[in-house]
Amino acid sequence: MRGLYLHIPFCQKKCGYCDFYSFCPADGQMDAYRDALCRSVNDWAGDCTEDFDTVYFGGGTPSFFGGERLSAVLRAVRTVLPLTADAQITVECNPGSVSDRLTETLAAAGVNRVSMGVQSALESERRLLGRASDRKQVEAAIAACRKAGIDNLSLDLMLGIPAQTTASLDESLRFLLDTGVPHISAYLLKLEAGTPLAKEKDTLPLPDEDTVCDFYLRTVKTLAQHGLPQYEVSNFARPGFESRHNLHYWRDEEYLGLGPAAHSFFGGKRFYYPRDFAAFLRGDAPVPDGDGGDKEEFCMLRLRLTEGLSDNAFFARFGTHLPKALFARAKQLAPHGLLTVSGDTIALTPQGFLLSNRVIGELVDTL
Repeated sequence: MRGLYLHIPFCQKKCGYCDFYSFCPADGQMDAYRDALCRSVNDWAGDCTEDFDTVYFGGGTPSFFGGERLSAVLRAVRTVLPLTADAQITVECNPGSVSDRLTETLAAAGVNRVSMGVQSALESERRLLGRASDRKQVEAAIAACRKAGIDNLSLDLMLGIPAQTTASLDESLRFLLDTGVPHISAYLLKLEAGTPLAKEKDTLPLPDEDTVCDFYLRTVKTLAQHGLPQYEVSNFARPGFESRHNLHYWRDEEYLGLGPAAHSFFGGKRFYYPRDFAAFLRGDAPVPDGDGGDKEEFCMLRLRLTEGLSDNAFFARFGTHLPKALFARAKQLAPHGLLTVSGDTIALTPQGFLLSNRVIGELVDTL
């Protein structure tokens, strides 16, 4: 099975921390992009023989693109690409742009999962991030989704927000949990170069590194206590409600990405479309980015998951066993609480995820 990612590069307003490729559209640009995205879907049809079991509209703000345009793209997908009957179809939404009409249109088109950015339940924290939606809008958006029959919902939480405290984090967690959604993503705020927040970092009341680490561990524990165990570095879900699309990435499985800034691992190759709206409208080809799916990549991605890296999975993929040196290094790290070694499986702990770049790097170096 493969995943299909469709990038929607439009936002009504750019958030101060966002480094994703997006912009405020001029008149006619969204319709032109709808048509270009449909053409791209058709152009790839001849190369797609294996079924897709996920479709993911990311951005940007896909809900700002509008239900009718999203439905048109989905119709193009269903017409020419092999899509499984139970495909998980996700649309990212800004709560403030969700309405009954939008959710009814999406549900009629086959959308069965919605992911919304909340980031914080506190107005003061959201304002610093440039987020406009308040609690009532989030609650109304969730209600609109459920009314339309879309119950598979995910909410985003951000950790390390300027002025965030343990008390404010707990308030945000309570709010998210009280909604009853089956999936929560909790990301550490990263100040990307060139973003407005990064330019202001020296004046922002940012929590220190130890405090942010405490926030992360507290989030992992709280969500697990309420039935949403961690399944990936930043993702938590009730069993059966994991993001199937993102699991394609983390299990080093293939996916096709369409749209400016979209990346792909398809047919054993990696490639991407440049962050260039005009080039995509022209139909310019994606840029080759080498082979994908080698042993190092497989191990690095699998170790992002709480299910970990197993020798069985490695052997099934490559026909060879994980090197003994990798297990030896893992056993050296285990007493420090960074990972566990159980049978043929190595899995990072929440403490290990906080140092994942270093820990995974040390393990992969043994390859």
